[in-house]
Amino acid sequence: MQVVHSESLVIRMDGAFDIESVQVIQSRIADLPGGAEVYVDLSRVRDFHDRAVAMLADVLAATRARVSVRGLRQHQYRMLRYLGVTPSALDPGLVRPAAPFDR
Repeated sequence: MQVVHSESLVIRMDGAFDIESVQVIQSRIADLPGGAEVYVDLSRVRDFHDRAVAMLADVLAATRARVSVRGLRQHQYRMLRYLGVTPSALDPGLVRPAAPFDR
């Protein structure tokens, strides 16, 4: 399911995140302008295929749109980080803001 607002797109996935899921994401963001914002919500996905997560990293690297992926499990988050996806594009709940010091 997707919701489209002016120059923004929300893509919600559920079930299994497989190669077909990545192809859906890729096709939805392919024609968006460079300044468009895309939010990919994977919080309802119950099964992640590692190959699909690796393909998602390639899609994120190739797009001109600003993409934010939410709902990742720790394993998928780590995979995407290892594959070069910046933390700012990933689930903000897993990225701890930098602090000058901890108390």
